[in-house]
Amino acid sequence: MIKVEWLYWLVGLVFVVMAVQMAADRTNPKRWTSAAFWGLLGVTFPYGTGVVNASKGTGGWTLPAEPLGVAVLALIVLAGFNFLGKGVPVTTTGEQREASATRLGSKIFIPALTIPVVAIVCAAVLDDSGLFQEGQATLLGLGVGCVAALVVGMLVTGEKKISVPLHSGRSMLEAMGSALLLPQLLAVLGSIFALAGVGTQVGDIMNSVLPENSKYLAVIAYCVGMYLFTVIMGNAFAAFPVMTAAIGWPILVEQMNGNAPAILAIGMLAGFCGTLCTPMAANFNIVPATLLELKDQYGPIKAQIPTALALLVCCTVIMAVFAF
Repeated sequence: MIKVEWLYWLVGLVFVVMAVQMAADRTNPKRWTSAAFWGLLGVTFPYGTGVVNASKGTGGWTLPAEPLGVAVLALIVLAGFNFLGKGVPVTTTGEQREASATRLGSKIFIPALTIPVVAIVCAAVLDDSGLFQEGQATLLGLGVGCVAALVVGMLVTGEKKISVPLHSGRSMLEAMGSALLLPQLLAVLGSIFALAGVGTQVGDIMNSVLPENSKYLAVIAYCVGMYLFTVIMGNAFAAFPVMTAAIGWPILVEQMNGNAPAILAIGMLAGFCGTLCTPMAANFNIVPATLLELKDQYGPIKAQIPTALALLVCCTVIMAVFAF
């Protein structure tokens, strides 16, 4: 049986290999601290398995959690004090890339399409096969899809050296920097807010402000709240536990007997509208501007705001009309 932790170990190994590449790249003025950041991040993946084993008592090797906390603080220091740099990408010339694009044509999309196809097959067909850890077929399918896409990509392009895609991946990793981790950190922040009772406090405020049985005002408050919290926190997954604990579940589902799957799904989509409008969602908005070398780093956000607001209105109307 393939365990989900093996996928995390593979991700960690990729980070460690790229850290070694960074340490050897003399064109990166901050090569040692960059290598330390990504190498330390890579090591935390297998180390985390030991911490989880210790906390749950599930067997296997056990490790104390304190060093993992120190590693997280070290990552914050390295990123916060701008110790991450990037070197000159190891790549082909512009003329070589144009010739390769002409030769491959639409075949260049085959590796990208391989990922969702493999993930869907694993989730739909192999979920009950016993091949994957129970309940993790979708996530493991995504990992298998990425590995399959790498193999397919090398076959399509005729590339024989595994170092080439690793160097390309490292170049993108350096371009994105520590912003790559922002969604995960913000999602954890949302869970902390939920455990701290922020959602309950917001719910108490909403109950005192909203008129009794005001379905439409409650729907607006939930959808707009998801939007605004996502703009502030940068991640709809961080806003979701707070706003759902405050309005979505206690008011819309329990008090007004709304359809829970519909309300929660549409509420999440309303949060995604906020993702389009905030620089906090760095991976979606700021990083693309950097990779594309746009003159205006907020260009993607400015282009997305009209669509986001129109979609937010649609989410609110759909929830009010069809979720009750």
